[in-house]
Amino acid sequence: MKLNKPRTIGLTIAVLLGIVITWPFVMAKTERIPLDDAARAAMKDAGETFVQLSDGWTHYRWNGPAEGPIVVFVHGFSSPMFIWENQAQALGAAGFRVLRYDLFGRGHSDRPEVNYDGDLYDRQLTELLDALKVEGPVDVVGLSMGGPITVRFVDRHPERVRRYGLIAPAGFGANVPAVAQLLRVPGFNTWMMRALGDAIVLGSIEKMASNDPQITAEFRRQYMDQLQYEGYKRALLSTLLHHPMLGLGDMYERVGKQGKPCILFWGDADKIVPFANSDQVRSAMPQIEFHRVPEGSHTANFERPELVNPPLIAFLKQP
Repeated sequence: MKLNKPRTIGLTIAVLLGIVITWPFVMAKTERIPLDDAARAAMKDAGETFVQLSDGWTHYRWNGPAEGPIVVFVHGFSSPMFIWENQAQALGAAGFRVLRYDLFGRGHSDRPEVNYDGDLYDRQLTELLDALKVEGPVDVVGLSMGGPITVRFVDRHPERVRRYGLIAPAGFGANVPAVAQLLRVPGFNTWMMRALGDAIVLGSIEKMASNDPQITAEFRRQYMDQLQYEGYKRALLSTLLHHPMLGLGDMYERVGKQGKPCILFWGDADKIVPFANSDQVRSAMPQIEFHRVPEGSHTANFERPELVNPPLIAFLKQP
């Protein structure tokens, strides 16, 4: 029987395309565990704490004496709350009551089917404080994307904030990789995140952290933990599409005019949010207390706590 070559070639191409399109959904090795009641029960048995808010369960943790002044830490785009471990221990020992939590879509918090935008994260922080019965003004510190979340919270709820801090905050500009532009292509971005998301997320550690093998190993361990739960990469993609990371100068200026005490840290070796952006933040917030972290990466608070914690504690101890 004589083969129809064009038809055979077309069929072969179709089969190959089908394999390319479907293999990420069949062969994916991460996001195998639903983040459901059973998963949370196991975590609660291990001592983890959760509270249910209107958009889902939030994973949080307290450090320090119950009667201490409250400081809330807000992490960034892709990392869970482990990024604040060095601050939680130091500030807790200094007498502060430290509250850390995983943003929706990260760590052990829920991955709701919503747009991951500024309103979601403002609502999460507001409802978290209410659910934990936190009364009176608190201090809030945000890293990277946690910077705009913090500034937005101060902007919308000035009566709930006494002082605030920023570490390499987003809002003015960033070194955006080409892959991030591809992730904005409708349809293709969902496939790409499923197919290459693990490599994209884990590869970002090299830019975010230093070259210290112990630090990068800890980052990888923490990221692999949150990658095992369904919805993490979907949440990252939705955040990229819906949460503003640039062009927030007006909001920073508006909050700067409130005159609240604030402090800013920036690693001068930051490969994610350029150190030069510190000039724009300082211009928008003239009253800000600025600390340059020599050879500090994007996560200078985690890697150089000896340079961040003392001035942060001194700042927060002021009346």
